[in-house]
Amino acid sequence: MAQVRFIHTADLHLGSPFTGVSGLASAQRKRLADSVYVAFDTLIDYTLKEKPDFMLIAGDIYDGEDRTLRAQYKFQKGMERLNEAGIPVVISHGNHDHLGGGWKRFDLPANVHVFNDEVSSHSLTISGNKVTVTGFSYGERHVKEARILEFPQADETSAYHIGMLHGSMDGDSSHAVYAPFRKEQLLSKNYDYWALGHIHLRQILHSDPCIVYPGNIQGRHRKETGPKGFYDVCISNGETSLQFIRTSAVCFETLEVSCKEMMHMNELIDACTAVAERYINENNAVMAVLHLKDVDEYAGELLEGIPEEALLEAIQESLESSTADAWITGIVVGEDWGETRVSAIGEKISTTMSEWQQSDWKWVLKDLYQHPKASRYLNPLTDELIKEIANEAIPKIHKAMRAGE
Repeated sequence: MAQVRFIHTADLHLGSPFTGVSGLASAQRKRLADSVYVAFDTLIDYTLKEKPDFMLIAGDIYDGEDRTLRAQYKFQKGMERLNEAGIPVVISHGNHDHLGGGWKRFDLPANVHVFNDEVSSHSLTISGNKVTVTGFSYGERHVKEARILEFPQADETSAYHIGMLHGSMDGDSSHAVYAPFRKEQLLSKNYDYWALGHIHLRQILHSDPCIVYPGNIQGRHRKETGPKGFYDVCISNGETSLQFIRTSAVCFETLEVSCKEMMHMNELIDACTAVAERYINENNAVMAVLHLKDVDEYAGELLEGIPEEALLEAIQESLESSTADAWITGIVVGEDWGETRVSAIGEKISTTMSEWQQSDWKWVLKDLYQHPKASRYLNPLTDELIKEIANEAIPKIHKAMRAGE
């Protein structure tokens, strides 16, 4: 059977606002805003260089249903470049860029096939062999039903049959649960490959046949850590090979710095700089939170009374002088130091806070959420957001209310 080679990408999120990032200079903020477009350019450039048989984009091309003109223009130009090279593209829209959104439509070139909101199949002819791709686009943002039930069995007249599905495995709560499926349901269709989208963590759910999430092409906040990209897929003689291609222009990370037996501030700053430089040498630019671990008595005394802002400023200045392309957005001191020295009232406050229900958080934050200007910039107060706020607030309380202070 002839070989088939294709690009599997998803969750481009062009136009992402990069929420939860603060304290950046204007040049840094612009670079971060542009990073998703740099990642997209890397995807297109690689595809033009390698010339695979086709490309699959499994949902969420855009970050919002009201697609920005810049994002649409950038995408349309990328598709035109692939069209000029004769590379077909098959698209399924997801929950972020569903077909019901409002936008100024751009005319995509003839090489692009876009699934509508019904499960359907599209055929390609690759080296004289029929390749069938089956999928659908979200007609609206919230697709709660299991659309996998509508997918047909593999087409026996095709050399290869590929499924495209933007959704989450039943029981996976890492993202909002849309178009849920069970792995057994995918396997029962006897497809040769499942190109998934929606989950931003790169993962291979099954190997034979491959069921794959490529993740997004650019991290959008500090929870989406590490290098991001897409897969270059080759199926030949019943075997599938996957090559991960990195696209992320900026990586989000938590970098660990050992502070064991540090007695001087220059040691700490040099250690932080060295950790960032090592990461940069292996990856691209990084936006990082520093986790200071192994904080013993010596390092604890060194850090005592030093404002986080002052330490951040010193570390960033050192990084700039070393030309390391790193931005440090926060510092977390290991619990082995802070937890043992929390005052009684600090412990009481954090314990009480950890027991709060959603109604308690809404009452505490009501002035902020009811503010006529600030409220429109806030995300809904979900259980996930409450957990994130608590995880950040409690260490700050412990730091501010240590024993003896």
